[in-house]
Amino acid sequence: MDVNPRVSSRFGRQCVFATMMVVGMLCVTAPDVYAQRKKPSPPKPPKIKLPSSVLEKTSIQMDVAKVEGRSRVEIQSASRAIDRAVEAKLASEGISPNPMASDEVFMRRVYLDVAGRIPSLAEAREFLQSTHPDRRSDLIDELLNSPDYVSNMYNLWADVLRLVERPSPDNISDPYLAYVKDSICSNKPYDKWVYEMLTATGKTWENPAVGFQLRDDLMPLAYVDNTVRVFLGTQIGCAQCHDHPFDQWTQYQFYQLAAMTAGTRTRIGGDIPGYQEQRKKRREIQDEARRRDKYGRFPSQYRRVMNASLYDVREVKAVLKLPHDYAYSDAKPRSPVKPAVLWDEVPAKAKSKSPREQFAAWVTSPENPKFSRMIANRLWKRFIGVGVIEPIDDFNEDNPCANEELLDLLSEQMVRGGFDLKQFIRTILYSNTYQREASDYEVTSGELYYAPGPVVRRMTAEQVWDSILTMAVHNPWPFQRPTAEDIAPYVSIDFHHASFDQVTALADQFKKTYDIGTYRRSLNQHAYQGNVLCRASELPSPLPADHFLRQFGQGNRESIQTAEQEPTVPQTLAMFNGPITHVMLEPGSAIVDNVLAIDKTKDRIDAIFLSVLGRMPTQKDRLITAKELSQMKNDNVGYGNIIWALLNTREFLFVQ
Repeated sequence: MDVNPRVSSRFGRQCVFATMMVVGMLCVTAPDVYAQRKKPSPPKPPKIKLPSSVLEKTSIQMDVAKVEGRSRVEIQSASRAIDRAVEAKLASEGISPNPMASDEVFMRRVYLDVAGRIPSLAEAREFLQSTHPDRRSDLIDELLNSPDYVSNMYNLWADVLRLVERPSPDNISDPYLAYVKDSICSNKPYDKWVYEMLTATGKTWENPAVGFQLRDDLMPLAYVDNTVRVFLGTQIGCAQCHDHPFDQWTQYQFYQLAAMTAGTRTRIGGDIPGYQEQRKKRREIQDEARRRDKYGRFPSQYRRVMNASLYDVREVKAVLKLPHDYAYSDAKPRSPVKPAVLWDEVPAKAKSKSPREQFAAWVTSPENPKFSRMIANRLWKRFIGVGVIEPIDDFNEDNPCANEELLDLLSEQMVRGGFDLKQFIRTILYSNTYQREASDYEVTSGELYYAPGPVVRRMTAEQVWDSILTMAVHNPWPFQRPTAEDIAPYVSIDFHHASFDQVTALADQFKKTYDIGTYRRSLNQHAYQGNVLCRASELPSPLPADHFLRQFGQGNRESIQTAEQEPTVPQTLAMFNGPITHVMLEPGSAIVDNVLAIDKTKDRIDAIFLSVLGRMPTQKDRLITAKELSQMKNDNVGYGNIIWALLNTREFLFVQ
């Protein structure tokens, strides 16, 4: 079976082994891990360089919320409604839907889109050998119920919410990151999840949802801008300084909305009972630390755990005033602003609550059309490749909707389903629209995309990484990121009663465990040539700029959605000869073990193609692999070259 012809038209695809001859000529750079001894005595067992934690498959401990099997008929009905809306628009534009994708193409696509990785050899065989009429729906449900789904969706939200462990040196956000992951794992209703983040109070290890507010610590106006953009698809940031030049929002409206959260405080202060006593105790401990330090300094290990306790989110009564240089005639500079939402009204049930709670109720209301339309459009793009509105977080008249009926339908399904994201995703995946062959389309073309099928797109950085891990290691989950329960014992200090010795003990323990430098070094036990072999969702964030994931476009998490998918020279070098690709050819890797466990050459080639590309080799592929093996004195070196060559094809890197 050949590759999708639509891919050929876009990328000028040659044979699947376009790079094989280059690899063959440079095979001296490939690790000769299969070399056999020529002496008659049995060869010594190869030295295993991979960390022991990734060599044996273990069951990951994660209680993932399950989709309801009894709701399949209802989901299928909703999927047909999506197809009708798409096909009606296609017909009006004189466009035919794409043919349905083959099982091989569908399988690889749904694994990448839902699990965030390619299928393993065993998984590919199991699905492709099945003749069950519901095999596609069964696979979708199985993947949605897996830890892989949690990991994959976490990567999506990490880019949107700018998730990093330390937004500032003393702001310990690990519990918040774990909270986001747990919210996905438990399939918390989206409106409830967002409301929690917008109204949470306390410290991160007591109420991890406060991490959303603390991500914009001491930047209250940026917080409003980011929140409205992420959850309502409305960019009002320009109106912070002047009336929006390209949209309807005025500077006064911006400050009215910002006034709703102006009472939010992120550091402990005089409004907290016993604050002065706590402040006095903190000073005593700091002074004692300086006295005991031979240089008279306040050691960073004490400062870190003590300052972490300063972050405490709460709401107080406050009045926001216009800036001193406000230049419009509707109000005077520095005049107080009355809180107000941008459109509609605060829901009646929230009008007696605090301004911050009113803001959260307005954002997450099922009656707020932009809230449901925004998340529906975000997820549609995630699985189809192009939003119904592009850019997905900028709903305005200059960015037309490709299919208004479809977006209305998706929004209604989101609300009717109680903002159940997993069931909504399931509805998209069940649709014929999703299961059709992919199209070539570039968002930058300026043409509206009417979704005759998904679009061909390059894997995200996380999908590339996790797919290579699928082939390279038996256990891609040697650890999971720390939670609030893990960190709280080392940073929770009651300054009403704390002594210097107690703080010292906590600081020492924190330095040995979850201090960012210590924690990252502890992960080296799971590393190969400096690369920690674990799912991307569990790795520290942000990663260094020279890390494989960053080279392949993982965002720096400083701004919303900074991930990129443009090709670069460092990407080519990393795939061609980087340590993460070498790990696949090490003794003990999953693909090495799988291939060498097979006796016949033909079956080994089949296993390699299924492992790397998720399909069986064509006749042309078989001829080229046979030629490659015939030129090698050692077949195992030839198998390594074939694996390496396939890994460096466009077919591997793109989601069809």
